[in-house]
Amino acid sequence: MSGSDTTDSEARESRLTNAALRCYPARWRRRHADEAAELAALLIADGTPAVSIAWNYLVGAARAWLTPRPGRPLSAVAAALLAAACLLGLSAALVAESAPARAAGTSHSLHGSTP
Repeated sequence: MSGSDTTDSEARESRLTNAALRCYPARWRRRHADEAAELAALLIADGTPAVSIAWNYLVGAARAWLTPRPGRPLSAVAAALLAAACLLGLSAALVAESAPARAAGTSHSLHGSTP
């Protein structure tokens, strides 16, 4: 892998984890985003896949939005629940899309008869 490929890969991994960190509430990001980004960079350098780190950050962001806080209206919690459900649906769609395709030799009859 050339230096340019490594730099591109590192940039993609950084964008992925930073996008996941932007899912956290603003209050959390003000306090923890720099530290979390630095931790992600260290974990990636140590060999942890960026997708795994980003997924963990997304789960943490959903948890941060869903944790009730004094003064947070119930509608905000309901909206966070809806966002979490959408995120899970999107994740399931991505996993299903990345599943291996069927073998090229497999065929199905168009007329509904069994082979």
